[in-house]
Amino acid sequence: MKLLIVAVGQKVPDWAQTAYDDYAKRFPPELRVEIKTVKTEPRASRTLETLLSAERERIEAAVPRGSRVVALDERGTTLTTRALAVQLQAWQLEGDDVALVIGGPDGLDPAFRAAAHQRIRLSDLTLPHAMVRVLLIEQLYRAWSINANHPYHRE
Repeated sequence: MKLLIVAVGQKVPDWAQTAYDDYAKRFPPELRVEIKTVKTEPRASRTLETLLSAERERIEAAVPRGSRVVALDERGTTLTTRALAVQLQAWQLEGDDVALVIGGPDGLDPAFRAAAHQRIRLSDLTLPHAMVRVLLIEQLYRAWSINANHPYHRE
């Protein structure tokens, strides 16, 4: 199974890339994690609808056919870390690849959000996009560690 993180926005600070890379290399071979970045649509003289539509097209092109699409959305379902571990286990049992989608500065196109298989939220806080990537991969690793009885997650 593969977890694909699709993130709008190509530039992240070095600290965020270093942290992301550190977690990505910790996953076992049977649970691969990959990130695909898609270009943010230029904001100059465009309507919000046009911007989000252009980003949606790029996101859809980055998501492989047959993948389960999970949109990160501030209005999505709140999950605890344990609930994410249960969800990760269910995804693994289903066997389909999962694409977790992080929108751009203006979020995700409403039609894309509505069409996603699931919508989850990471926090009640507004987070910088670079931080979302790090937080997401860390929580995915923590969820895997709970399921694998790995000592990373301690209670």
